[in-house]
Amino acid sequence: MNHDLGIRGLLAAYASGARAPLEVLRDAHARARESDQPAWITLLDWDAVAAYVDRLGPPTPDLPLYGIPFAIKDNIDLAGVPTTAGCPAFARVPQESAFVVERLIAAGAIPLGKTNMDQFATGLVGTRTPYGACHSVFDERYISGGSSSGSAVSVAAGMVSFALGTDTAGSGRVPAAFNGIVGVKPSLGLLSTRGVVPACRTLDCVSVFAVDVSDGALVCAVAAAYDEVDPYSRSTPAVGPRPAHGRHGPRRIGIPPAGQMRFFGDAQAAAAWEAVLEQAAGLGWELVEIDYAPFAQAAGLLYEGAWIAERWAAVGEFVAAHPADVDPVVREIVGRGERPSAVEAFRGAYRLAELRRASEPDWDRIDALLLPTAPTIYTHEEVAADPLATNAALGTYTNFVNLLDLCAVAVPAAARSDGLPFGVTLIAPRDQDAAVMDLAASWLGEPPVTAAPPATDGHEDTLLAVVGAHLSGLPLNHQLTDLGATLVEATRTAPVYRLYALAGTVPPKPGLVRTQADDGESIELEVWRIGHAGLGRLIGGVSQPLSIGAVELADGTTVSGFVCDSRVVGASRDITEWGGWRAFVAAAAALSVLGG
Repeated sequence: MNHDLGIRGLLAAYASGARAPLEVLRDAHARARESDQPAWITLLDWDAVAAYVDRLGPPTPDLPLYGIPFAIKDNIDLAGVPTTAGCPAFARVPQESAFVVERLIAAGAIPLGKTNMDQFATGLVGTRTPYGACHSVFDERYISGGSSSGSAVSVAAGMVSFALGTDTAGSGRVPAAFNGIVGVKPSLGLLSTRGVVPACRTLDCVSVFAVDVSDGALVCAVAAAYDEVDPYSRSTPAVGPRPAHGRHGPRRIGIPPAGQMRFFGDAQAAAAWEAVLEQAAGLGWELVEIDYAPFAQAAGLLYEGAWIAERWAAVGEFVAAHPADVDPVVREIVGRGERPSAVEAFRGAYRLAELRRASEPDWDRIDALLLPTAPTIYTHEEVAADPLATNAALGTYTNFVNLLDLCAVAVPAAARSDGLPFGVTLIAPRDQDAAVMDLAASWLGEPPVTAAPPATDGHEDTLLAVVGAHLSGLPLNHQLTDLGATLVEATRTAPVYRLYALAGTVPPKPGLVRTQADDGESIELEVWRIGHAGLGRLIGGVSQPLSIGAVELADGTTVSGFVCDSRVVGASRDITEWGGWRAFVAAAAALSVLGG
């Protein structure tokens, strides 16, 4: 797998002059064109890609995805390019791009084209397509997962930095697991679905595939905004009011008891899961057994209950009018959706409400749920032999998430001894996107990150914590005020951080690091309110070891803020004892040792 297209690495290379967007896009386009994977339904010709690059101009702070190549699942509109949803007879050419695609291009991202998928996003296998089935980048005998097959493969194979998928039953998570990458499934409505061919419109969301969690979070941050034209778009806080149970101790992570785990006879997957539990315990997470039955029963409603009627509502009339143009398995599944009655639909809604209520006590005990992304992985031959049963098995740990209005991040996990991939998913209640991304980053050993900063109270802004040179009266505070940010309050962090004076930074800056030990202190900071456009510009100028991540305040709430990679502070001076950057600067100035 080729992972030299990480977003932050590319941005740093562009800033230093080591690489240029035209060269990066030319190489990415060549890899896409020459790949033996049928990842693309429409790969733009080079002249079209080069035209996007030419329109970029020089890098500016309001282009946080400057020159970043990306792919778009072919049920999401890109202006002037056919949208097929995996069915050539369904193709249409949109005049406008989908809302999220417009935002990404406006932020400097460069589309390479439209990717392969299970037809009408109906499947978790990636084989229900007339364009050829993708395979796992680990072993061509095994499926890629779906329905966002081409999007996942395009990232894992190093053709693009990130890709858009969609997720209704796990289509943004299963392919991530089968290709060893990250799949972000945001809260419903966080990313607009305007310009997306629906599968189950009340459950669909746009998802993001990326090499790591920080890249996925950055893409979500750019793509997320309240869309008043989309009736399912929601204006929600980046982090809901539910406090983390492990705020001053270990994170409490829910897992099913052993008797409720299913691996469909796959001993390798079962062994990988045991290794996952050991790794979670090694991170200091407290594993809490929960009753998985309500979640499993909710998962069963997606295809066994009345929700199948949503698929008929989306494309049923087309399927009925063009039976020869539709994959036989897709045709059978969508066709079932014509039968449920309104009475059955209401009964299904009642049952889902009961299961949601039954699951709610678990969220009072845990910060997140940890599950295998998929219980096993199948060969192409196995899927062809029994397409319905294999697909149903793959949804064992994913089908309930959208029905119960949860958010999730799929990440690579313990390697199987046979060399095949195994992934896990961290799941949390709606609007806990920042918290679950932070956990996912911890799992992969990344610095803390923040989720997409959506609109608050109907406005496109978010809260940002600053601990160093951006404080009022200090050298970089003008970067906030120039972007229209306003001071909300001066406060402190929760007592779980240490502060370091970073060597070699100009102007001098500190690094805020959340400690896993019990030696943390409360650090002085300011909270500012900043618009999304301004935050995007600010993010574009943040360089390692600093990043924008989740910062916990003294009152237990969490906001976005400047954080530091704990892996690079070894040579930096620990200044926690001063209680904050301002006090350290004053003391250092008095002793003429600032920067020493």
